[in-house]
Amino acid sequence: MEDVWSVAVSVFQVWMFVVVFLIMLPAMFGLSLGVTSVYIQVLVKILKWATVRIQRGREEQPSVPVPLPNGIIERVGGSMEEEMTLTQRHSGSDIAGAEFSLSDALYFYKKGLESIADDQVTQRFSSEELASWNLLTRTNQNFHYISLRLTVIWGLGVFVRYGILFPFRITLAIIGLSWLIIGTTLIGYLPESSVKSWLSELIHLTCYRICARGLSATINYHHRENKPQKGGICVANHTTPIDIVILANDGCYAMVGQIHGGLMGVMQKSMVRSCPHVWFERSEMKDRHAVTSRLRDHVAAKTKLPILIFPEGQ
Repeated sequence: MEDVWSVAVSVFQVWMFVVVFLIMLPAMFGLSLGVTSVYIQVLVKILKWATVRIQRGREEQPSVPVPLPNGIIERVGGSMEEEMTLTQRHSGSDIAGAEFSLSDALYFYKKGLESIADDQVTQRFSSEELASWNLLTRTNQNFHYISLRLTVIWGLGVFVRYGILFPFRITLAIIGLSWLIIGTTLIGYLPESSVKSWLSELIHLTCYRICARGLSATINYHHRENKPQKGGICVANHTTPIDIVILANDGCYAMVGQIHGGLMGVMQKSMVRSCPHVWFERSEMKDRHAVTSRLRDHVAAKTKLPILIFPEGQ
């Protein structure tokens, strides 16, 4: 039993050493050891090799017919009169000379919902079903053996993704979010000063970079001369919290958005303690007028962070 505990402690020590010294510390200073770039290059080469093997296997083996989807709704043949008559029979109403009943409209409701859920235009843009897995795209077909090496690569890929990368990403996400909540909450108790603003920017930037490492993100910024400056406004359409992590890796922003609950709400409450974020409820007219006033005051102060606005109310 002691041997098991010693092995577990050793694995945990190695794990934390890799997370802290090889991932977190470089992320804090905006540095990269190049591991992600090497991983992507190796992955691209494997995908190219697998594509050649799959194409060669298709030529050597007989082609497997891939059934085309007929839609997600099972349709029953028949005219409108027949289906309406069947509906009336199920409802128990008198067919001959019966007055209008609510069930008479069910046929039209049914056809309308079918047209919305399974329209012909959407089916034309559905992705083609693959006969075999190409190491990247999901497929609903059963496994088709192509080669031993390709099967081994698939097994190694599953192990690397779910045995190594997935735990690393979960660990970094937990550390980044926890650090963001705890750090911004503690900084919120400091008096307003340039030191508080500097510490707030440092905490935000560090946590966003750690979270970006958790996404295995490789980010390239172009035309840095167009980067938003302090006292400015920038608008981000259709932006999610994941996009914020990518944007804020190069600089901090004061954000304007919808109030949320749950974990997102806890993060918003802690972040607003150290940075002048603006959270509001869109349904409240008073909040909307207050936001307009706060935006004017924020832009007038050229020393404050550039403010990031979400038109959709993120």
